[in-house]
Amino acid sequence: MSDLATDNLADALQRYEIELPTDQIEQLDRYRSVLWRENEKLNLTRHTTFEKFVTRDVVDSLALTRLLDIGESVLDLGTGGGVPGLILAIVRPDLRVTACDSVAKRARATAEIAAEIASPAQVLHASAQSLLESRRFDTIVVRAVAPLRKLLTWLQPHWDVFDQLLLIKGKNWVQERGEARHLGLLGDLQLRRVHTYETPGSGAENVVLRVCPRQDGHADEDLETE
Repeated sequence: MSDLATDNLADALQRYEIELPTDQIEQLDRYRSVLWRENEKLNLTRHTTFEKFVTRDVVDSLALTRLLDIGESVLDLGTGGGVPGLILAIVRPDLRVTACDSVAKRARATAEIAAEIASPAQVLHASAQSLLESRRFDTIVVRAVAPLRKLLTWLQPHWDVFDQLLLIKGKNWVQERGEARHLGLLGDLQLRRVHTYETPGSGAENVVLRVCPRQDGHADEDLETE
């Protein structure tokens, strides 16, 4: 579906039967508006239609919400323009969200967006590795940052300061898992596919993977735990 000239965020959400409280829709729209404005100065997102914003950014962020407990502290690694971190802070105000990006210009722009929309999320210019030297989180969330092998290499020394890693991946996730296994990066970790969903409109399959320290002798497996 292409955006109509009169399209707006509420209409786009309704097309895909996404129901959110009115105040959250209004805040999402403020975020979208400021993000698109800042995107004209600095490349923060390619999703600059209501259709793509909803079917990619909002849908991906909502896929994570069912996997986060009330009140969790969440780190959005490589947030870019604020997805999923700033959206999570809007649709799950109980969460304590920190978003980080290692690129100074992106981090600064996203921090300014967060301030303008009065988001409680903290946005920092930092790599996850440096941030995890001094802070603890319940969950790290990642979308479209790096292959699994790179993420696990970066985070390998820090599993004592966070509980789980939630990754949004596309159709190549099995290949990425195989590569990580081959490199021995999953030796002490359990990887599970905990949610599968389609991108509305395109039908592309996405998964949410959960990685956490191995428990009760269970290795990584394909089991979907929804």
